[in-house]
Amino acid sequence: MKNLKVIAFTHKHVELKDLGNLVICNEELEERLINLKNTLDIPEIFYIATCNRVEFVFSGAHELNDEFIANFMHRMNFCVPSERLQCYLGQVTRYSGMDALNHLFRMSCSLESLVVGEKEILAQVRRAYERCREAGFTGDYLRLVMDRLVKTAKEVYTYTNISRNPISVVSLAYRKLKETKLPHNSRILVIGSGETNQNLAKYLKKHQHSNFTVFNRTLKNAEKLAAELNGEAYPLSELGQYKKGFDVMIVCTGSPEAIIDVNLYKMLLNGETDKKIVVDLAVPNDLDAEVVATFPIHYIEVSSLQAIAEKNKQDRYNELESADAIIQQNIQEFLPMIKQRRVEVAMREVPEKIKEIKSFALNEVFAQDVQKLDPEARKVLEKVINYMEKKYIKVPMLMAKEILVKNSQSEIN
Repeated sequence: MKNLKVIAFTHKHVELKDLGNLVICNEELEERLINLKNTLDIPEIFYIATCNRVEFVFSGAHELNDEFIANFMHRMNFCVPSERLQCYLGQVTRYSGMDALNHLFRMSCSLESLVVGEKEILAQVRRAYERCREAGFTGDYLRLVMDRLVKTAKEVYTYTNISRNPISVVSLAYRKLKETKLPHNSRILVIGSGETNQNLAKYLKKHQHSNFTVFNRTLKNAEKLAAELNGEAYPLSELGQYKKGFDVMIVCTGSPEAIIDVNLYKMLLNGETDKKIVVDLAVPNDLDAEVVATFPIHYIEVSSLQAIAEKNKQDRYNELESADAIIQQNIQEFLPMIKQRRVEVAMREVPEKIKEIKSFALNEVFAQDVQKLDPEARKVLEKVINYMEKKYIKVPMLMAKEILVKNSQSEIN
């Protein structure tokens, strides 16, 4: 495993806004990696970029010293000023051999993510690998590594609770809404078109809800979100004139104080008296406390969701030990496999070489002797030689594999 290498820039050492400078667009990726492979003699490589990491995974006998990393970064031709590039060199994390393998397992299983247990990381790693595989940048070695990463991550997500309980307020809010068995034709009033409301509204649209009305201080932003939801858009200043009623109100603005008081809420009801659902994800709350006390409301608010999110986050961290045990088991299984594969690749030419020796012996060295044999004797000779040929091909390969397995187990133990 000593030739497995990872050069990583992650949220642990690099500001998230700075990671964007290291992202390579798909149109330029192939050209840059070809240049890197050719100039630095790298047999296999793939590149991963997510919202909180940029990593290069490759094979090679290179030592990851400062000189090599600097040369690597220079060959990648990042559009970064030289002084900033020097700063990145001080923020890089390098992994070689078993450390690299362990890092890749932990990363793919989301043990090193900004949000522990985020399953999307596996999909991102797979897409990154496939893109480079299709372009011809990876080979048999990284294929074996990738296959085992996928297997291990699936086991971690299946046999631990590391990803089961949501820790984003939006996901929790949607679950709370789902528990109310909200009809698909419910009138959904979205007040504020920031990222939080965007994400929750898109969750609802994805699950067949379609009746949306969006209010926002900046009408342009309201119209943009409404277009995605196939809904209507209005400026926030016209909220008091809205007369179509609602079943669900989703509110999250940047106001420093509550924007919906008793009078405004009553106007929005437009004479309706049934119990409404209000999802208030603002900090501080956008719904005045008196509204909650006065009207029949199923109130879903941010502080209670944050408490659940913190508990779920701690539950995920409690699963790290179980996840790591699955990773270590898979590493122990993988090491003999990778060594066996090396033997198979190294001995690919053995069968052809043995066939050449057999042909040369029969047709050149012992040709006259063979010609003197009667048909029955020649037939027996051919059977013996064919039998020996098969054994000479099979037995050394099996013995080599057994030796490697024993050595791998003793190394692990």
